[in-house]
Amino acid sequence: MPTVLRMDGYRFFFFSDEHLPEHIHIEKAECYVRMELETLRVTESYRCNPKEINKLRSLVEKHREHFIEAWRRYFEA
Repeated sequence: MPTVLRMDGYRFFFFSDEHLPEHIHIEKAECYVRMELETLRVTESYRCNPKEINKLRSLVEKHREHFIEAWRRYFEA
């Protein structure tokens, strides 16, 4: 389960047996989100309020290229 980034207490990671579309998992304490990298669409969310999801969307958008490169390096190698 490769961790790609830790920021503001959040862990951004992939599972080792992922599937398309490219996406990132994010967790912090009770909050969990799965977000597609291309569209920034949230495809799963548990115990995260809308303000937190908006913050995560901004962080993923800011680091999207890094996440996409990490995904491709890990899964296409």
